[in-house]
Amino acid sequence: MKNQSETGGLRGMLRAFRHRNFRLYFGGQSISLIGTWVQQIALSWTIYQLTHSSFLLGLVSFAGQLPLFIVTPFAGVLVDRWNRHRTLVITQTLSMLQAFALAILVNAGFLNVGLLITLNVVAGIILAVDLTARQAFMVEMVGSANDLPNAIALNAFVINGGRMLGPAIAGALLTVVSPAVCFYVNAISYIPVIGALLLMRVRKRKIDNEPHSAMCDLLEGIRYSLGFPPIRAVLLLVALASLVGMPYAVLMPIFAAEVLHGGAHTLGILMTAPGIGALIGTVFLASRKSIYGAGPRVATGAFIFGVGLLIAGFVSGLGFALFAFGLVGLGMIVQLATSNTVLQTIVDDDKRGRVMSLYTMALMGMAPFGSLIGGALAHRLGVPATFALGGVTCLGGALLFAARIPKLRPMVLPIYRRKGIIPEVAEGLQTAAALLRSERR
Repeated sequence: MKNQSETGGLRGMLRAFRHRNFRLYFGGQSISLIGTWVQQIALSWTIYQLTHSSFLLGLVSFAGQLPLFIVTPFAGVLVDRWNRHRTLVITQTLSMLQAFALAILVNAGFLNVGLLITLNVVAGIILAVDLTARQAFMVEMVGSANDLPNAIALNAFVINGGRMLGPAIAGALLTVVSPAVCFYVNAISYIPVIGALLLMRVRKRKIDNEPHSAMCDLLEGIRYSLGFPPIRAVLLLVALASLVGMPYAVLMPIFAAEVLHGGAHTLGILMTAPGIGALIGTVFLASRKSIYGAGPRVATGAFIFGVGLLIAGFVSGLGFALFAFGLVGLGMIVQLATSNTVLQTIVDDDKRGRVMSLYTMALMGMAPFGSLIGGALAHRLGVPATFALGGVTCLGGALLFAARIPKLRPMVLPIYRRKGIIPEVAEGLQTAAALLRSERR
């Protein structure tokens, strides 16, 4: 009898929708994430219009992302101790209130760099807990190791659907209304996802109530993550891509204005391109029947990401720029979604929050340093050179990771077998093949 997780065609690509909680989450996030991207584009354009400085643009972004580096590891400890479902309801509500506060202040004309930095810091603290809880809660929504890769791919699909639609909507809105309207749109967009979370029926998770200090739990999670080479390798590659590659989004307003000589509408179109590339990547990932072959996909995604950034550093026309940033989005989502799936699959459940907090820190926590370094480099070398330098570094990281795959694979196959993801015979065949290759060398 054919396993449901191996069903082909469209049904197989949407198999995570069998789970009611995931359907609710998907629907709420589909609306909320559009609002998030509308605000992000409006905010970056507003900062640039206010300061006309690449360094200050990077500084404000740094302030919002720094809490993700400092707070996220402790958020992982709390997420392992707390009810993850209830935590998400609280963080999403606080995010909505923060967006309303930003809209009101901008509408009242109290806009300055100091206030933007303060609000960004608050948003970053909320996001540190929210992202960690969201990552760890994914397995509770689908309740199946076989459906988890598909759920993560579909979640990436909705994230990048928002990335595609949000910037285009923001670009259109900014040409006819004030940025405050964009911030109100984002605040209102949180209502559907909060409603979806409240409608979920979640099975109570067993939580370890043994008295441990937060620092002891944190150190245990770090030792566990960095002591297992497959987790360590994935986290390091994600951190590298975030540090040298992700600043492209922060520098996009300057690229649109000074390289392409465009305005807010051009920025909106540019930011849509990575979303389109990412959507293509998520369709590919959702079509995968199992996690098998994830290592090469991580390396390939990082390589494509680097190629896209490298091309972006040498283009001066909108058409070529759209192609380059389409590759950026494609490579980024293949690398990150597959990395997420690998970590979620091989981690012990009682340490899931802490491991995913380190993933969030590698992904988002390194971004503030990347924004600061990227802003400084762009100020001195120019945006195109900064893009190209980031692309070359990502290419190097992808090649190093690919070289490590033969040593990492035998470490994860027993975990896949224990969780029923691959049959024992498949592991035996792969082990034999690995031994044969080593003997030939």
